[in-house]
Amino acid sequence: MARELEGLAGEVEACRRCPRLVAWSAAVCREKRKAFATEEYWGRPVPGFGDPGARLLLVGLAPAAHGAHRTGRMFTGDRSGDFLYAALHRAGYASSPLSRDRNDGLELRDAYITAAVRCAPPENRPTPAELAACRPYLERELELLRRLRVLVTLGGLAHAQLLAAVGARRAQYPFAHGAEYALQGWRLLACYHPSQQNTFTGRLTPAMLDAVLARAKAVAGGERD
Repeated sequence: MARELEGLAGEVEACRRCPRLVAWSAAVCREKRKAFATEEYWGRPVPGFGDPGARLLLVGLAPAAHGAHRTGRMFTGDRSGDFLYAALHRAGYASSPLSRDRNDGLELRDAYITAAVRCAPPENRPTPAELAACRPYLERELELLRRLRVLVTLGGLAHAQLLAAVGARRAQYPFAHGAEYALQGWRLLACYHPSQQNTFTGRLTPAMLDAVLARAKAVAGGERD
């Protein structure tokens, strides 16, 4: 599984299917945020990250322009990632509560993180065509992560794209925080996205995310041998 996932990661990094996203990526790398002006941005599609033997898969929407697009690792380098990795660490899935860049030594155990779109989209809004172009990568991850038992969707858009990737009808699996479904041999859990808008307003609290991850661990069967 590990070798196959590494091969897929290489394909993702080399992808140039979406001209608008390629152009936006280049612009972001040129016009860096002042706080990161001295850094070299990753500036390419971001592959999934985590344990090839994972029983838990977390699915977000897309890399943040100055987060994963800068650091080269999913949910790394921004406030959303800070919130998520702290929770993963509390749940025993992450080796550290801090995720700064792809070379910081952080490891995931029994968990894998991916996204519906691998490039940072303008205004965080990928087009339907871009979502469709990127969907095969998620489909292949679902095939290659053969030990998966639990899927956690982070936000309504990610939820919809995960359902599209497995050919399921959205009406049968409506998004709501804390919703839980049986889905083609997996357990699907829905969670609000850990965006600043959600976490700063209290729509998603640490306790709420902890509860989702605790449920995921219980469904997956507790600690992995």
